[in-house]
Amino acid sequence: MKKPLILIAGPTASGKTKTSVLLAKAINGEIISADSMQIYKGMDIGTAKIKPEEMQGVPHYMIDEWEPDFPCSVAAFKERVKGYIEAIYAKGKTPILVGGTGFYINAILFDTQFEETDPNTVYRESLAEFARQEGAEALHQKLQEVDPQGALEIHPNNVKRVIRALEYYHETGEPISSHNAKEREKRVDNESPYDYTFFALTMERSLLYNRINERIDEMMAEGLLEEAKRIYEAGYDAELPALKAIGYKEFFPYFSGEMSLEACVEKLKQNTRNYAKRQLTWFKHQASPIMLEVDQLGIDANRIVEEMLSYLKK
Repeated sequence: MKKPLILIAGPTASGKTKTSVLLAKAINGEIISADSMQIYKGMDIGTAKIKPEEMQGVPHYMIDEWEPDFPCSVAAFKERVKGYIEAIYAKGKTPILVGGTGFYINAILFDTQFEETDPNTVYRESLAEFARQEGAEALHQKLQEVDPQGALEIHPNNVKRVIRALEYYHETGEPISSHNAKEREKRVDNESPYDYTFFALTMERSLLYNRINERIDEMMAEGLLEEAKRIYEAGYDAELPALKAIGYKEFFPYFSGEMSLEACVEKLKQNTRNYAKRQLTWFKHQASPIMLEVDQLGIDANRIVEEMLSYLKK
């Protein structure tokens, strides 16, 4: 028999944090963050990481797992989450996934299999050098020759993904598009190792955008600029996932003297709003989400949890 798993997803500023804590207390649950950036230590304000006092004694996992220079993959993320899920079951409690990183959430819900290939840094570097010398389009043409479908799915400018797809083919002899198609089929068939309930928090777009703008102003007051500067001055590789996080990279042009602080803050607000828009689109294309219009519930965490409990009782 499949064990229960609850997912609370929603764009930034939709109220996931408070709602998840109240639900966990109501059903004897524990919380696992499904955010791909809250795993990094020292990145607290910019990732809207929950504060200890907000946890209200509810255990939280997948927060502060690694240093920012650890290049965490989706596969590594999924395996660690699975370990925490089993540990929560062993306590007789219910795991509650909370987050907004769609690809990571799907990897957990549908137990996506990532084919392990032997790292071949020589081949990877040769592809990177080819792209530098011949251009992204020429590299993309290499992918077109061995995996036409993959070439359609990956934009030529996304050099990192093109290289990954070529690496995958080089190591396994299988087009990465074929592997991805099999994994997508799992999601279409709603095939999950868990008896999961998927709640998606949403609200009227203009209200959400206003809340995002206000949240960023609050983050600035809390010290986001200083936090971003620490990351910038640490000298990490610019290609690390942590350095791509919204909330940090927007300030790098300010630190290098290329943009004003006001322009960087406005860029951060714009990028966050755009990301929230993509998250809302993602929810609508997932397997049986229960859409909760939180603005119609007064953006009241207690009322949202009451709605969730009514669905869970059914």
